[in-house]
Amino acid sequence: MLAEGARRLAGGERPHMRDLLLTPGNIIQITERLSHLRGAAMKLGQMISMDAGDILPPELAQIMARLRDDAYHMRPQQLQQVLAKEWGKDWRRRFRRFEARPIAAASIGQVHRATTLDGRDLAIKVQYPGVRESIDADVDNVATLLRLTGQLPRGLDLAPLLADAKRQLAEEADYRREGELMMQFTGLLAATPEVVVPVLDPEFSTDRVLAMTYLEGQPIETLEAAPQDTRDAAMRTLISLVLREMFEFGVMQTDPNFANYRYQPDTGRLVLLDFGAARPIARATLEGYRQLFRAGLAGDRDAVRDAAVAAGFLGDGAVSRHRARIDMMIDIVIGEVTREGPFDFGDRRLVEVLRDDGMAIAADTATWHVPPADVLFVQRKIGGTALLAARLNARVDVRSLASQWLDQPAKDLRNEPDEPQLM
Repeated sequence: MLAEGARRLAGGERPHMRDLLLTPGNIIQITERLSHLRGAAMKLGQMISMDAGDILPPELAQIMARLRDDAYHMRPQQLQQVLAKEWGKDWRRRFRRFEARPIAAASIGQVHRATTLDGRDLAIKVQYPGVRESIDADVDNVATLLRLTGQLPRGLDLAPLLADAKRQLAEEADYRREGELMMQFTGLLAATPEVVVPVLDPEFSTDRVLAMTYLEGQPIETLEAAPQDTRDAAMRTLISLVLREMFEFGVMQTDPNFANYRYQPDTGRLVLLDFGAARPIARATLEGYRQLFRAGLAGDRDAVRDAAVAAGFLGDGAVSRHRARIDMMIDIVIGEVTREGPFDFGDRRLVEVLRDDGMAIAADTATWHVPPADVLFVQRKIGGTALLAARLNARVDVRSLASQWLDQPAKDLRNEPDEPQLM
């Protein structure tokens, strides 16, 4: 940045900080460094690129999109050191086969396939060294990157959101916790034949290694070429699961990354992966969404607006300054959700209209506010599920799926408010 700034000053320019940061050369360097950092930096980049690519400046969106696709894995010597520390130096003698090249690599760990001496076929997730210890610094670095773009209002208080992001990422790096949540979801979904969850293998699981049964499956995106009925059935299952997580389980896997879903063509089942982002959802948040859904299906615009504000999804400032536009957006959504029959997620006209109106409201930075973290995590799951449905051009009768939950009190399956318990 200093070199570029000096060059431009010598040429008579007065460059801005944003222009110095987001040069093509710096974009490449930032992407490569954040990708190598993995951990929170890469995780937040993946989240932002999937959910807000149309909102970020094009240069920053380019950085984040590359983070979503780039995943570096450990060198063999480094992998050996990590596993020797967790399992002992003679760990290879406990396996008939261990594939050194990972079958998947992500932000916090990489996954290897292995076969034990007694024939168990396992998927073993190994955490990158140093990831857990770097979370706080990585989150702060990404927040600084966003601020340097000049797109965030000076008065916007990100501190509560950043604190919760650090807490969430620390929980995702706790593989013992993820193993417990995997077992919990295995029990919750035992009577749901449409989905399958890996079974925890406690013998090889530690704080930084998570072992589970290996489940065959294809990337969920391969369903794009499947018949309409197959695509519709898959998304009906996933949307039903989101509703059950909210209103029946009280616990939600809040990371809708497409890589967390696999499809088994021979059985028609969906494989659910990665429970590190699962978290209990406050009853107040769940009831807020229940009121929002109930008002929407009833076609009550004022009730929808009031419920959105009460839940923290909308700020009072946005409503007072842009009420007419917000009401128009609500009317559009109500018109779609109250229509009989399946909702066509592949119809992008609705999305384009709502995006344009939403961007017009978002341009008024004086109305920005940070919703409660619970709302953001739930909305990310809902939004990510809708994005997948749009990717598959699915048609689902969402109204009938949601209606059954609107008059029932949510079950509280947790003994403690902050941590899900084993069933």
